[in-house]
Amino acid sequence: MPLANTHRRQLRERALEQYGYITTQDAGDLGIPAWALRQLAHRGGLTRRGHGVYRFDDVPATDRDEFMEAVLRVGDGAHLVAEAVLALNRLAHVNPHRIKVGTPRRVRVAVPETIEIVQRTDVPEDLTVYEGIPATTVAHAILEAQGTVMMDRLADAAREARERGLLRRREAGRVFAALGIAE
Repeated sequence: MPLANTHRRQLRERALEQYGYITTQDAGDLGIPAWALRQLAHRGGLTRRGHGVYRFDDVPATDRDEFMEAVLRVGDGAHLVAEAVLALNRLAHVNPHRIKVGTPRRVRVAVPETIEIVQRTDVPEDLTVYEGIPATTVAHAILEAQGTVMMDRLADAAREARERGLLRRREAGRVFAALGIAE
């Protein structure tokens, strides 16, 4: 006998793609009303993390959770920027106190102090997705982090990113030239 395709099952399948997180927008995309998501949270096993953002309690935590949650809390068009991109990709030995999230729109939702919202419009060429989390490219993040991250760390990050395939050849050349270091 096949398992019923319940709201909880549909939402959980989507949440597994997002480190256990689900939003009211995700629910709407699945044809599930927002009230059903709130009702599931009330019944247990799903915790409200912020306005319209929930997390399944039984999905194991990872070191990526805080980044996904930050982007989801900010909403449509949100993406990690600067040091947050470097931290996500374990580059430059950065551990920012606040996760910088860029968004092209004004955001009025309250977020914890650990999230810094930066209203900005990034060009599509500078945007990508790392491990399911929207972000600016590593090349853009390294260049943007100049002045806030030590140059030797940025140089090491650029070299490591190139070795790991996070920088394409043309991007690497541009980054190395901007940092004033030899490839």
